[in-house]
This record gives sequence, structure tokens and C-alpha cells, in this order.
Amino acid sequence: MTFKRTAAVALTALMAASPALADLVFPSLSYRTGPYAANGIPFADGYADYFTLVNERDGGIGGVPARVLECETGYNTEKGVECYESTKGEGALVYQPLSTGITYQLIPKASADGIPIHSMGYGRTSAANGKVFPWVFNYPANYWNGASHAVNHVLDLNGGDLSGKKIALVYHNSAYGKEPIRTLEELSAKHGFELSLLPVDHPGQEQKSQWLQIRREKPDYVFMWGWGVMNQVAIQEAANIRFPMENFVGIWWSGSENDVIPAGDGANGYKALALHNTGSDFPVFDDIQKYVVDAGKAAGAGDQIGTVLYNRGLYAAMLAVEAAKKAQEIHGTADITPAMMRDGMEALEISEESQAALGMPNFGPTFTVSCENHGGPGLGAVQQWDAAAQTWSLITDFGPSDMEVIGALIEEDSAAYAAENGIEPACS
Repeated sequence: MTFKRTAAVALTALMAASPALADLVFPSLSYRTGPYAANGIPFADGYADYFTLVNERDGGIGGVPARVLECETGYNTEKGVECYESTKGEGALVYQPLSTGITYQLIPKASADGIPIHSMGYGRTSAANGKVFPWVFNYPANYWNGASHAVNHVLDLNGGDLSGKKIALVYHNSAYGKEPIRTLEELSAKHGFELSLLPVDHPGQEQKSQWLQIRREKPDYVFMWGWGVMNQVAIQEAANIRFPMENFVGIWWSGSENDVIPAGDGANGYKALALHNTGSDFPVFDDIQKYVVDAGKAAGAGDQIGTVLYNRGLYAAMLAVEAAKKAQEIHGTADITPAMMRDGMEALEISEESQAALGMPNFGPTFTVSCENHGGPGLGAVQQWDAAAQTWSLITDFGPSDMEVIGALIEEDSAAYAAENGIEPACS
């Protein structure tokens, strides 16, 4: 740790003595408008506020200011591609598409342009295979990990035996919502549970028929891959039919305050998977208050700080900054290029020590990235909603997923992609 700090200080001093460098540009494909704005806003605020904190408190990254280049997508795939095309020439170091649909469209474009993508906890799961997708990363976990985390949780609740149990998947009828199906089918065959699939069309306000089917068929558990208003409606419908909330588990995009508060006490006990910790009881938030909010530099009204999706944006920005630092360290310059940024992402190591040094102890799982593995170890936790306290709390540690099943699926899907696109899998 001492060596790393010394190297960082030396690099900063060197850059300070050099001519001023251009800003390090981090595009934000945000959606502050449209049907998913309530969830897009806190993520975008957290993402922007962390870069502002780094600029104001630390003087930038390696002495170079970071600039967040925000472009409104409205969670629309076509608009997301337009945002990419209009911003890539600004020196963009990494794209976080914040949409599975946009991610799928940008993978070939960004790969051809030599600009990395970080689809944290979403996007194309098989992009975890860095030998086929050298420019795409989805650490610390992906949707297939999430499907396994949900199954592992109910396995734990049932003494490791799901034989004869029924699990229903309520999912957004889009590329995003369909991602976990194959994995759940494999896990169903492995563990002997019956899987039923209940798609919900965009934006998700009409779900009466799906929940009538759930009431009729009485599954033991319901998993949800939802987003935006779909989550609110599903949780309210579950409460209406008195489905036991402790048996209702959402993916990490179905576990924000926006999803549960509208249902009031009816949402109590609802669970969701977690990529990171909850709340604002971390030293980094004192710094955000001092250097960002009190300085009048917050991206939003300041009322989202500490919420699940604000924390997710903050976490995504932290991972981007740490990868940029690693890139500067590897290449001995603060003026990094997208290709150098890719190298930093591929060499990223997030330890408990490094998170604590950033004022974020135990904020997320520890993990490393490599050329072969752009997805990390796939760790995840489970959080639960306490309606009386109006808080989410982690009820498990960050645990592993079934990589025996998931690894085989990643290899199969990425091999098919490589064959279709004439890619020779390799690591440099």
C-alpha cells in the first residue's frame, strides 16, 4: 500500500510540473426523462457527484480533471447509439450504457473504435469472456450470476433442496429481462425446481393477468427482472394477492427505494439482490457533503444521496476512477487513452484495503479482473426492505454464484459470437 501511495504521489507531482493536459472524459448515457427517469436520475447523480468529489478533493485523477459528458438517452436504444456517436470523439475513455439494449448495439461499434464498455451488472453476460470481448467488461457480477444468487438464496432457505418447488420469473419483456432465462432453466434442471416464465410488456403498468396466474398456480418463490414502474406495480400486485414478500426476490435493478415505497407496509420483507452495500453510513459521504453538496456542485437536489441507485452510480464511478488510476500507473502517464483505460480495467483489483482507503469500507465485494475474465468472480448479496424503518439492509454476505453452470454458458455463448463475427479468441 505504501508503494502504491508513493507512486501515486510521484505521478501527481510529475503531472503538476508538466503542461496542462486535456480533461479525462467519462460519458454518462443518462436518462433523466421518460418512463424510467425515476431510476435513471439517482444513478446519474451518483455517477457525476463522485467525479466532482475526485476533482474537488483530490485535484482530479493523477492531477488531471475528470469531465463527465452527459447525454440523455431516455432509455431508448436508438438514442443511446446517437449519444455514443456524438460523444466518442470527445476523448471518451469508457462508456457505461446503463441499458442492455444499448449495450448490445454498442459492443461491435465500441470494439471497432477501440473504446471500452463497462456494463456493470447488465448487458451481454458472455462479455465476461475477455478473450472474445476484449473491449467489454461487466464486473463485479452479471445477470447469470444474479440468477444463481437468487437460486442459492432459496436453496439456503430450504436446506439445499428445491426438489418439487415452483419458481416463477416475472420479467421485463426485453433483452434485459430475458437474460436470466437460460441460466434459470439450467439451474432448474440441476436442482429439480419447476420454472414458469411470465413476461411483462414495457413499461410494465399492466400486470393483472400475471399475478392472477401466480395466485392460481401458487409458486413457492417469485423472482423478478424488472425496471422502473414495472417493479412498483409488481410489488403492489404481490401485496394485493398477499404473496409472502420474503419469498419475492428481485434482481439488483428491482431493489431501489422507488420500487418499494409506493406499496407502503405491503412491501415489507421484499428482497432484492445487491451489487454493493446500502445507505450513507460510509466516510465517503461526509466528503461528498463537504466538497460537493455544500459547495453547490451536486448534480441533483442532494435528496438521493445514500439511496440504492445513487450508490450504484457512485460505485460505478469509483470503479472507473480506480481503473483510470491503474492505467496511469501501468503506462506512466496521466494523459491516458481509451486503449490505456482498457488496460487499467483489465488489471483492476478492488480489495477491502483499497475500498477502506477511499472511504468506502465493505461497500462492494473484493475482486480482480484479468484478460480471460472481464466479469470478476460474480459475487453478490441479498438485501431486504424494512418498511417501518424505510431502509434496505444486507441480510447476507457477498457470496459466490454457480460458476460450473455459468462458466459453461459463457463459454458456449461467447464461442458462438466469436464464430459469427470471425473473432479468434486470444489474450494478449
